[in-house]
Amino acid sequence: MPTESGSCATARQAKQKRKSHSLSIRRTNSSEQERSGLQREMLEGQDSKLPSSVRNTLLELFGQIEREFENLYIENLELRREIDTLNERLAAEGQTIDGAELSKGQLKTKASHSTSQLSQKLKTTYKASTSKIVSSFKTTTSRAICQLVKEYIGHRDGIWDVSVTKTQPLVLGTASADHTALLWSIETGKCLVKYGGHAGSVNSIKFHPTEQVALTASGDQTAHIWRYMVQLPTPQPTADCNQMSGEDEVEFSDKDEPEGDGDGSSDCPTIRAPLTFLKSHQGVVIAADWLVGGKQAVTASWDRTANLYDVETSELVHSLTGHDQELTHCCTHPTQRLVVTSSRDTTFRLWDFRDPSIHSVNVFQGHTDTVTSAVFTVGDNVVSGSDDRTVKVWDLKNMRSPIATIRTDSAVNRINVCVGQRIIALPHDNRQVRLFDMSGVRLARLPRSNRQGHRRMVCCSAWSEDHPICNLFTCGFDRQAIGWNINIPALLQEK
Repeated sequence: MPTESGSCATARQAKQKRKSHSLSIRRTNSSEQERSGLQREMLEGQDSKLPSSVRNTLLELFGQIEREFENLYIENLELRREIDTLNERLAAEGQTIDGAELSKGQLKTKASHSTSQLSQKLKTTYKASTSKIVSSFKTTTSRAICQLVKEYIGHRDGIWDVSVTKTQPLVLGTASADHTALLWSIETGKCLVKYGGHAGSVNSIKFHPTEQVALTASGDQTAHIWRYMVQLPTPQPTADCNQMSGEDEVEFSDKDEPEGDGDGSSDCPTIRAPLTFLKSHQGVVIAADWLVGGKQAVTASWDRTANLYDVETSELVHSLTGHDQELTHCCTHPTQRLVVTSSRDTTFRLWDFRDPSIHSVNVFQGHTDTVTSAVFTVGDNVVSGSDDRTVKVWDLKNMRSPIATIRTDSAVNRINVCVGQRIIALPHDNRQVRLFDMSGVRLARLPRSNRQGHRRMVCCSAWSEDHPICNLFTCGFDRQAIGWNINIPALLQEK
């Protein structure tokens, strides 16, 4: 009988606690509207330079944080009561079952074990309840710093490469698997010129440093040099495509495609004959670039070689051999006669042509899978990206190990470095684009939602430090290129 009466008393106490807990939560919910209204009035009464939409968002986020911590505080009180009750039960059961008092050390050990379990439960609950708030806050901040400005739709197949002219007028170039390269007005998104001289997929496009001339590489085993003349249309005011509806970011299936008929290039002038053919490869030409000065060009091919050409005569100057598997990319230094080639053999090589009599080569080993691209910075650094889901920053004076390593959750495609600000743009197979600094610190992720962003693999990124609005461009296998405005001062301040 004493045992039964004790159980009934314990049950009544637990029921009263649950009732008290539910009443506390109801009181909390009933006062939320009053608090939020008071906070909103206080916020509106303060002078602030923040837009009202940003202030309202911050207010809602901080309200969520307050509610979460209040609920956690109530749960913490309940857990502490349960700890005290458990300790009392352990002491009572020890006297009844063992027939003797348990030592203080034994009771302390059992109570400590139970307390540690409940403490771990409390920590887990805290992390789970606050992670969503923190993630929401980071997403909102990223959207404010990285904004979509323009979409360029007109190709009939995936876009492998994107590039921006180095001279005025500034235009955007895209290279596509539909056998064409297109030039676009950055402001209006209108196609200005189509190049249709290739008989295979156009895998890369690069612009001459001083002239209106483009260099394209193709699956037809050639590279073409062709001249273009463009007249920019008058920019028209466009609707703000950065206003988000507030929904969480969603995933797209690979079957989703951008809106439009995919025929935006049908009414633009077409160039069909190049100025020069560069043809010495026995396989797909996957990339090409201009050496400093624009008098020579380098190509990279699936035949495991890179070729250096004289642009004026189209003659082969050097054949760069040494890679064990297909090449994936090539890049030239902006101010020196240096070339870097990357390969599926997990390495990239640095070729030095500064001394006409000596052509040295250095091999960089550090990746465990295909090196998809390697690019120069202004200083003595090279940045490499790989299918092993890492990006490494190297010092040309010390090739033994990278000075920084960025680990990601997806294969990295053709990266690009903002030279002036030393920011790396990483396009991924999983349709994300992330921004990092040269020390490996993550700065931002470009927003993806049901209204903007790439719907399939992002193949390439390109910075433009000369355009006042769009300073980053990306392209993907969803047949579109996108122009972004990255608020770099705010981005670096967030770091």
